[in-house]
Amino acid sequence: MIIEPKVRGFICTNAHPKGCAANVEEQVRFIESQGPIANGPKNVLVIGSSTGYGMASRIAAAFGCGAKTLGFFFEKAPSVKRCGTAGYYNSAAFEELAKSKGLYAKSVNGDAFSHRAKQTAIELIQQDLGQVDLVVYSLASPRRQDPDSEEIYKSTLKPIGERYTAKNLNTDTLQIADMTLEPASEQEIADTVKVMGGEDWELWLAALSEAGVLAHNCQTVAYTYLGEKITWPIYGQATIGRAKEDLDRAAAALNQRLSAVGGRAHVAVLKALVTQASSAIPIMPLYISLLYKVMKEAGVHEGCIEQVYRLFTEGLYTDSPRLDEQQRLRMDNLELQPDIQNKVAALWPQVTQENLFEISDYKGHHQDFLKLFGFGLDSVDYREDLSPIVETDFIKL
Repeated sequence: MIIEPKVRGFICTNAHPKGCAANVEEQVRFIESQGPIANGPKNVLVIGSSTGYGMASRIAAAFGCGAKTLGFFFEKAPSVKRCGTAGYYNSAAFEELAKSKGLYAKSVNGDAFSHRAKQTAIELIQQDLGQVDLVVYSLASPRRQDPDSEEIYKSTLKPIGERYTAKNLNTDTLQIADMTLEPASEQEIADTVKVMGGEDWELWLAALSEAGVLAHNCQTVAYTYLGEKITWPIYGQATIGRAKEDLDRAAAALNQRLSAVGGRAHVAVLKALVTQASSAIPIMPLYISLLYKVMKEAGVHEGCIEQVYRLFTEGLYTDSPRLDEQQRLRMDNLELQPDIQNKVAALWPQVTQENLFEISDYKGHHQDFLKLFGFGLDSVDYREDLSPIVETDFIKL
């Protein structure tokens, strides 16, 4: 079939296998061009490893550190008539590239929130790796099934206390208009914390610790975004903000647990980028479009792979990591430079549907969005008639 992007709102409902592979290869080339990462991990578990920062973490560990990697994700496989998800194709390409370089790479496709996923990880680590020295927690899901009660919780993107009105970009129509979000109920707040907070991160580390598969001096890191004044109402005083507070709580608790093996837990604050998760959050497409414009003009723009490379070299594997008062690793320092934020803030009230392409980098935003699904890469022939099926050795839960 000829595979062309089918975009609906903030998602693309299909993906291009060769385009996704080209996107992964591009990130691998970047990491390899930087040279080996000193004192990096050797055995790495990435929970949520198929797209965005999770996939970038797996690439950095494998191709920057020569690490053996075990990845967990929940992606749809392709059929003769239907494309697989981008994460499925990304992971297939990663495994093929890793194995071509003689690197250990195994992937598990299933519900990472489940007890079965954790037990599968423990068994694979015991069988193949012995222990892991880095656990990356990068799950981004709108829903979670509690592994004990089996109750399903759904997250909500709402402010707390008062309704919130802000300028928003409709990516279907490119219209810019005010958008109002009603305040969340207490139940919606609790459910969002249940999905996006630190509980499952803690459950993973508890299971790994009790099984004895965490190496001495192991590290674990979970990813978050905080932003500044423009995004604070939706990231701070909001349901997501409560979940982020819970992530900080979990990091503190995990540091106590890991002290027995000399380990450390960190929340890493990363910059705003086009990801499948950020595309769904109100105001973010417009904010990111303006941010891209300003950061590119200043020569400090970074994508997922550049951010994760700095996380490894300036955060996790250095004697002088950049930490804030909550002991979070701060990789968003370039985005939060006062001159960058001041320029974005100055553009915010000026942007309209008519000047969107002049004073923002929505073109770059859209290109990055399509790239998430394997489209818009110069090295790929999108006129090629190809099968959506890509064979893999993924372990299915």
